[in-house]
Amino acid sequence: MKLIGSLTSPYVRKARVVLAEKKIDYEFELDSPWTPATQVANVNPLGKIPVLVLDDSTTLFDSRVIVEYLDNVAPNNKLMPNQNRERIEVKRWEALADGVCDAAALTFLEKKRPPAQQAADWIKRQEDKIGRSLEFMAEELGDKSFCMGMHFSLADVAVGCALGYLILRFPEIHWQEQHANLARLYGKLMTRSAFAETVPHD
Repeated sequence: MKLIGSLTSPYVRKARVVLAEKKIDYEFELDSPWTPATQVANVNPLGKIPVLVLDDSTTLFDSRVIVEYLDNVAPNNKLMPNQNRERIEVKRWEALADGVCDAAALTFLEKKRPPAQQAADWIKRQEDKIGRSLEFMAEELGDKSFCMGMHFSLADVAVGCALGYLILRFPEIHWQEQHANLARLYGKLMTRSAFAETVPHD
């Protein structure tokens, strides 16, 4: 099994964290669709990472598809509940966290353009999404130990990867001071080797 991705992508980190939590052996191949010599489009027609290449050469793409496959292929350390309502709640957390990553990535790319070509309204719209989502996360988390209560789940993986990406790309967003419970959650997640060993960096 091989995972293709970069060291900065929060979606790749999500897959790496799940692989570590599930104790699944794999090869990690560094590639980014933003590099001139990228080969990502050869394994994913969408040209996105992560891509999981199975032993029979089948390729899986989109982090949500990959992590669901990984959670089902190995029975240990289940990250997604079997009951439909709880499972949907986990997937809702994941959708929210991925939405934060989407908005942050779009903002990061827009800000790399020459200042005169940047769309201020577009940036503001993405920043508002991030702000609202962080407030929603904090409210939903409340004083619980983890997103779903007392047990670590895929919801925490997704939220942790989103928060880690904000630390990397937008340290000026002081969400730790604004939402102390999210900061506590991230600190708790960083004590797990799966998170500590996958901190995103350029």
